[in-house]
Amino acid sequence: MPAHALKRPALLALCACVLVAQSMVAAINLLIPQLSSSSLHPSHSEILWTVDAYVIVFAGLLVPAGALGDRHGRKGALLTGLGLFAAGAVTSALATGPAVLIAGRGLSGAGAALITPATLSILMQLSAPEHRARSMAAWTLSIGLGGAAGNLGGGLAGQFLSWRALFAVMVPLAAVLAAAVAVTVPRTERSTGSNPDPLGTLLLTAGLVAVLFGIIEGPTYGWTSARILGAFAAGALLIAAFTLHALRSAAPLFDPRVFASSRLRAACLGTATGFFGLFSLFFVNSQYLQGLKGFGAAVTGVAIMPLPVGMAVAQKLATRWAGRPRAVIGTGLTLIGLGLLGVSTADAGTPYGVYACWLLVISAGTGLSMPALTLGVVTSLPAHQAGLGSGLGTTARETGAALGVAVTGTVLSAHTDLAHGMGPALRTVALVVLAATALVIAGYSSRTATRTLTAGREDREPAHS
Repeated sequence: MPAHALKRPALLALCACVLVAQSMVAAINLLIPQLSSSSLHPSHSEILWTVDAYVIVFAGLLVPAGALGDRHGRKGALLTGLGLFAAGAVTSALATGPAVLIAGRGLSGAGAALITPATLSILMQLSAPEHRARSMAAWTLSIGLGGAAGNLGGGLAGQFLSWRALFAVMVPLAAVLAAAVAVTVPRTERSTGSNPDPLGTLLLTAGLVAVLFGIIEGPTYGWTSARILGAFAAGALLIAAFTLHALRSAAPLFDPRVFASSRLRAACLGTATGFFGLFSLFFVNSQYLQGLKGFGAAVTGVAIMPLPVGMAVAQKLATRWAGRPRAVIGTGLTLIGLGLLGVSTADAGTPYGVYACWLLVISAGTGLSMPALTLGVVTSLPAHQAGLGSGLGTTARETGAALGVAVTGTVLSAHTDLAHGMGPALRTVALVVLAATALVIAGYSSRTATRTLTAGREDREPAHS
């Protein structure tokens, strides 16, 4: 299959898949009040796990799922992921108890872990080098649209339907997407050089899950509690064990020495930084609009729509300036930080128009920076490991998102209410974003701009998936 075989129907199908997978990260947050009063009678801890199970499984499995797609077939991995996503949605929709609901969320998260790296890897394989920046912009815009769609869908379901309806509608949607992928997306060359490495997969997945558990549950149990410190210690030990295993193995899941590349480190940090800021905003947005402004759930979902609008406009500029990644990334991440500082000044009396302007600043920063950061991560690895690269990038993205929510929640909990805590929380996050932006810019050099656009053209093994 030639590298320039990407057609518009295939691009739309792939972007729709990642949009739907990303939407389920955010949608559940707007249904928490309805779930709490539902016939399932979930406890506070079970509500948290209903929200978190999807993200923990999703992020924990991304790297091995990307490597699996590279070796055994990206299109097959994508279709399998859609099947698991639908199966999890069915389980959640028909849940008779909190444990079944949580299991369904985890199963859908496993499906999303296969969907996300497979879509980006296929785009990389099928796009001509000169069109890759445009493909990355479309893919990253779909992630932003997924967050907005999740907020909108969760708000509408929370106000007019039920939480079961949100999960139920995912089933036929996944079936339609699977049919579209089957018809429009060609098979790509698979890599015989990518290795399943069961032991490495187990060590890395368990380590990532332990770290994510600690990040997500830290505000609930306390950062210095034995449970959270134990999770971080276990995660560190497991990831260290994976690193030693990978360095000694003749066929590792991936070689940890890839992180010797300053570009890869900077791109991963930049990706995590952008989503650290973005999900901090998501965390306080619905609480602010509903709790302080008095908006209904459906109106709250609509009120975040300036985000995808700003992303869509900015990603066109990002494509035009793709040859200058350091400037584009630095400007974009700085805008996210400045936009969060602006939102931190909002209170109950702030007009929505002013609030929306700050949302546009944040979304413009996201639209500018994310395509170049995504391309920087993926092209730091050989082209036949594009799925693995996508998994690394998306792991950074989801880890940053989890950290953003955790840090924001921790600062909020130190104040009496949202009105007093929102400003300090977002200012803290904004300062972290701006400090990390300086490190990201330092990690990029003028030479990496050219390499980012030209990397990934290595010969691919002639095996078909």
